[in-house]
Order: sequence, then C-alpha cells, then structure tokens
Amino acid sequence: MSAVEFSRDGVSTFRFVRCGFDPATGLAELVYAFDDGPELIEKVTLPGAPFALDGGRAAAAEQALRLLHLIAGVSYYKAAVPGEIRIDTYAIDAATAALMDEVYLHGLGEFAYRNGLDLHGRIRFPHADGQTPAAPTLGLRRHALVAIGGGKDSLVSIEALRALDVEQTVSWIGGSQLIRACAAHTGLDTLNIGRQLAPELFEYNRMGAWNGHIPVTAINSAILAFAAVVLGVDQVVFSNERSASYGSLIEGTGEVNHQWSKGWAFERAFGAHLQANVAADLHYYSLLRPLSELAVARQFAQSSRYDAHFSSCNRNFHLLGERPVNRWCGVCPKCHFVFLALAPFMPKPRLVAIFGRNLLDDEEQIPGYDALMEFRDHKPFECVGEARESRAAMAALAARPEWREDAVVKRFARVIAPQLQGDVPAIAPLLVPATEHRVPAPLWEQLRERFAAGD
Repeated sequence: MSAVEFSRDGVSTFRFVRCGFDPATGLAELVYAFDDGPELIEKVTLPGAPFALDGGRAAAAEQALRLLHLIAGVSYYKAAVPGEIRIDTYAIDAATAALMDEVYLHGLGEFAYRNGLDLHGRIRFPHADGQTPAAPTLGLRRHALVAIGGGKDSLVSIEALRALDVEQTVSWIGGSQLIRACAAHTGLDTLNIGRQLAPELFEYNRMGAWNGHIPVTAINSAILAFAAVVLGVDQVVFSNERSASYGSLIEGTGEVNHQWSKGWAFERAFGAHLQANVAADLHYYSLLRPLSELAVARQFAQSSRYDAHFSSCNRNFHLLGERPVNRWCGVCPKCHFVFLALAPFMPKPRLVAIFGRNLLDDEEQIPGYDALMEFRDHKPFECVGEARESRAAMAALAARPEWREDAVVKRFARVIAPQLQGDVPAIAPLLVPATEHRVPAPLWEQLRERFAAGD
C-alpha cells in the first residue's frame, strides 16, 4: 500500500513497527504502519546532544521511549481505526496494555463523537503474560521540566515554583513563536523539543482518513517524561486544573471530555505508570490540579508581568502559525472564558487592555457565554472551566457597578439568573484548593498557603 493507495476502510491492522533513539544526535524515531504499507516515521529531536546514558538510565530511557512510541501512535491510528493493533519489536504487559486502551478510548472520545464512531470494544492492545520488573530509583537530580503553552495556567506554575526556589526549565514542543517569546520573557532556562509528524499522514488526511481531536497533552507528557530521563531530572510539571476532569454532557451520548488527557484520571494513571515502569524517582504531576480555573485566574491577576505576552487563545495558533500578530481572536470559547474568569480579579481597564476590547459588552458574544454556562447548550469542546465557575463569575460581575451594565452581564441578570433557580454558586467556595493531586508532599505544603491566600 503506497500513500496514493490509502483507503481507511481497507485497513485491517495498525502496527507499532519500532522506535529508537540516538544519544549522539538527540534524535528519536517512532515508526508505524498500516498493514504492510509504507513506514510512517515520526521524529522527536531533543536539544543538547550528545547525551551520556549509563546502564540504568539507558534502560529507563528505553522504557520511556517505548511509552512515547505507544502514546504518540494515536495520531496515526485514528486515520483508519482498524480493529487489530500489533506491536512488532517489543512486548508490553497487561497493565501497560490497559493504560493504552484507556488513553486511546478516552483520548479519542471527542474524535469518535464527531465522526459518529463507537470505539468501545474496538481498541485492544496486545500484551504478553507476566509483569514488567519494578522500575529502579535512578538518583535523578531535583529539577523540573515545566510545560509552557503560552497561557495563564503554566505561567502561574512557573512563578509559584520560582517563588519556592525550585530549579526549573521552561519546556515546550514544536515551533510556536508565541510560546517561544512567552518562555523567553520568564528569564528562565528553556527547552524547545522538536516534533515532526510523518508527512504521509497529511496525504492520508487529504485522501479521506478519519481526522479530529487527539489527546495532545498525553503525547506531550510522554515526550517530556522521556526528556526528563535523558536529561537526568526528576520532575515533569504540567498546569492542568481540576475542571479539566469534567467534559461536555451531550444529550443522548453522555460525557465527552475534550481535555481528557489534561484530567485527573490520566494524570494519576500516567504518573503511577512512570514510577512503576520507568523510574521510581520520576515525578509527573500538575501543579494546579487542586485549583479551579477561577483560583488560577486569581493567582494570575496578582501580577501584570505577562499581560502583554500571554495568550490562551487556541485559534491564535491554528490561524497564525509561527507569526502571531494578535494574541486574542476575541470570538472563541477560550477567549470568552479567560476574559470572564479574570474579570472578578482584575481591574476592568487592565483586562480590556489585554484583550483589546470588552467581550462582555458585545451582544454577538452571547451564544458563546450561554454555552460556557451550559444554558440551553453544552459546554464547548475546549479547555474551559466548569459551568458553575462561569455562572459564579457572571453573577459576581452582575453585582458590580463597573460591569453590570455591559450587554452580556445585563442579559445574565435579566434572563438567565432567574431561570437557574438558585443554581448560581458564590465564587469563594470555588477558590478552596481540593485534596486530589500528585504534587510531592513537601512542595504541596509550601504551595498550599500560597494558593489558599491568592498571593
């Protein structure tokens, strides 16, 4: 089967062909194929080569690379979603297979919903009998690779770790110039890992391959975990808050979570797998897991350092690529939510200056805000907070003279609030940190007071 002969309905097997890493160049190759078709080679490039890996760390790096190979394969598997999965050059145990089943099933939840597919019972990773030996303690040095996406969340984590004197490297995957500029503004060491998808995948997409949302955070987590082992550091830190664990409730379908791999279920399973199978002293966690989106917004509002540099607008990356000129599109769910979440904690002139306009005084934005509050619509397929957070923020603004006359806020008070029958929580209870997280205990003890106080 060549690229020009690809037919998604004619594929029966997805193959994990092989994976390899060259410490001399920092290049990792992840190889896949459909049936007996051409090899699909993804390349991940880790800066800083050459790398010296001793016996224990070399073995751990191989385990981490295989985990990356398995998770990154979701980008290719989805093109045809065949019923058989094959791993050609190594075997995995039942626990690893179960983890992959979960990552593919739930990570492709939105993809399946939008394409009218049912993946339940279809995704079955093969496994061998027996268990993988327990991962050793490698003696990794105390240092955090902190994922940055250019938005408020990762910047809150970076500044919290800085305040606690935790050594960190600001890390990202891919070529976004907006993220690069934001990372540079932190003044910290940076790590930009290259990722090049197999070019044949884009040709397959043009020829009718299944396409749609994939669990990007799971892939990036696996890349950074592999990088941590190669670099000999003990922490991979993301900035996913607790609302990431809640999806959109679709009538007739149930819950579909756009950001499943940002949620607690993935973090807990992936972090435990790393410590059991890769390195016992490798810690993977989200620093913001105990916090609501509103609590994160309150933290971010404490400083104006990044006002001219951050962006949480996903359309910015899709539309403008590597040459961003406007950090906020002003019409997408992320723009809607970030504006609303920051409004209770930030002076109005400052917030309007960040976005370039007042999104809450534009009647055309009403449908977007209705969806955020799950009023006659479901939560958008985006990384946004829970409906109760949007409702609480809107109710707080409706009580403030500087906001209550704005079009969206005024409509909330007049039309929506009376129909919610009291289901409008106050903000204060939503700012209390939860107890569910994987932040190492000594670090959390230091963070807890900071986050509770909003300092």
